[in-house]
Amino acid sequence: MAGTARRVVMFPFPFRSHIAPMLQLAELLRARGLAVTVIHADFNAPDASRHPDLTFVPLHESLPDAVTAAAAAGDLVEQMLALNAACEAPFRDALIRCVARRDGQVACAVVDGQWYAAITAAAEVGVPALALRTDSAATLHCMLSYSRLCSDGYLPIKEETRDEVVPTVEPLRGRDMIRVDGSDAARVREFIARVDDAMRTAAAGVVVNTFVAIEEPELNKIMRHHLPGRPAFAVGPMHRLLAVPEEHGLHEPDGGCVAWLHARPPRSVLYVSLGSVARVDRQVFDEMALGLAGSGVPFLWVIRPGFVADGAPPLPEPMAAVVANGGGKLVTWAPQRDVLAHPAIGGFWTHCGWNSTLESICEGVPMLVQPCFGDQMVNARYVTHQWGIGMELGEVFDSERVAKAVRKLMVGEEGAVMRNKARGLMEKARQSVEDGGASTVAIDRLVRYMLSSKCST
Repeated sequence: MAGTARRVVMFPFPFRSHIAPMLQLAELLRARGLAVTVIHADFNAPDASRHPDLTFVPLHESLPDAVTAAAAAGDLVEQMLALNAACEAPFRDALIRCVARRDGQVACAVVDGQWYAAITAAAEVGVPALALRTDSAATLHCMLSYSRLCSDGYLPIKEETRDEVVPTVEPLRGRDMIRVDGSDAARVREFIARVDDAMRTAAAGVVVNTFVAIEEPELNKIMRHHLPGRPAFAVGPMHRLLAVPEEHGLHEPDGGCVAWLHARPPRSVLYVSLGSVARVDRQVFDEMALGLAGSGVPFLWVIRPGFVADGAPPLPEPMAAVVANGGGKLVTWAPQRDVLAHPAIGGFWTHCGWNSTLESICEGVPMLVQPCFGDQMVNARYVTHQWGIGMELGEVFDSERVAKAVRKLMVGEEGAVMRNKARGLMEKARQSVEDGGASTVAIDRLVRYMLSSKCST
């Protein structure tokens, strides 16, 4: 089988939140009889030992100082632009070598949607390239609408229109549009324009880690208005289609999290984690800590290395006292899926990264949203206003507002309504990955497309 199977070449973007969904898709394709080669950057390389049935090919790219300098400065967009420039030629060469191999004809490439240069390079080599979007369909629709919104004068957003809904991307307001603090706004627009151009001119289709029950209108807009004639496959939540352990990347999870939760009553604990990239300053950290301590709600708080911009600060005394008395637990990393699935968890204070949002939906856990950058702004708006399964903390908050919001989510009537809605979406997510469910059918349809004459070298 391995000698004759058609081969798919995959290229994940080298950020943890992008690598995990790409490898999930790789395993789903392998389980359906396709051979899979994963080309990857040495920068933030995936752990090949966890995927013995996949073939891994490192790029051995030479990264310019701009990549490390941008990372050190917190300039995410400059880093992504530099990565695209540095990895385009090595990817092209690696793909050509894959095509020349004799252990299975290359059917297509699946390239992370942020690799705009690689999507174009694959098409130039003659390999059909499907773009994998590890964010939501709403985010992709927003990105592909940017050029039109700029030409129509809606972007850049003006201060007086920040709270107005933006036409064609409803329910997003001006304040919900994609932005990246720490990056130049013009460079953000340039990056989005390059992604847009690659999607429209070079991508053979798009694969999205979402499910139809929550994003059918957005998927339809992508196919009708942005990528007519090309397929879109909604194949999520992919982590629910696979019975594999969670991958934790650079951080080792605290093994005591789940045991600590065992001693807590059902739906009593607030889980707090702002992801693997977001950073806050000391003042925000102190307000978070004092608000949690003053809420009276038990909490499990992930404070990873680098989370506070100025280094690990001492805990405010009220927070230290609550933790010492067993009312809260602080960890440097947590096994998030296990935590969210635990019956003691009643809410999730989240940055609204798409992986975290999907994982919370899959466990029926309502959210307290604090988006930091990028697609998180879009996701937060959908969580709070489209799906009604969360509430906003606001862009500026103090400890009293934090404590009030935490209590409202965890023990208030409004939180109970959101919890019921979240459980409804959990059931829809479960149905989507059952045999015959929409996402399971989409994966099978994706494989057929990869093997068809419509997607062939």
